[in-house]
Amino acid sequence: MYTLAVRRDFIARHFLIGGDWGPENSPHSHHYILELQLSGEKLDQHGYLCDIVDVESHLNEIVGFYKEQMLNEKPEFEGLNPSIEHFARILAVSLNKLISGPNITTLKVVLWENEIAWAAYRLDR
Repeated sequence: MYTLAVRRDFIARHFLIGGDWGPENSPHSHHYILELQLSGEKLDQHGYLCDIVDVESHLNEIVGFYKEQMLNEKPEFEGLNPSIEHFARILAVSLNKLISGPNITTLKVVLWENEIAWAAYRLDR
């Protein structure tokens, strides 16, 4: 199985809802690191799993949408606690809609919110 990964970092703000989370209930920022992993069994005729320039373009588009934004105000988070788990799923689903490639069988997002905490979401195609 081949895996291609691309990372981006960005800062976004949020506050947690639905419980007593202490300081997390107040607006604050995280320096997120998003790692997108694409996997598949086969390479194309050029020896690529997919077009990395295309992947980077879509990743930049998604990161640009959330960069320096308040996650709670984004429609994707309506009715949701903006947890790192929900954010990882939202990013994975969004990227899965944008990134094409007949050889990609799995898309996974690993999202770090600091140096010790991360969440991941995986989609099989």
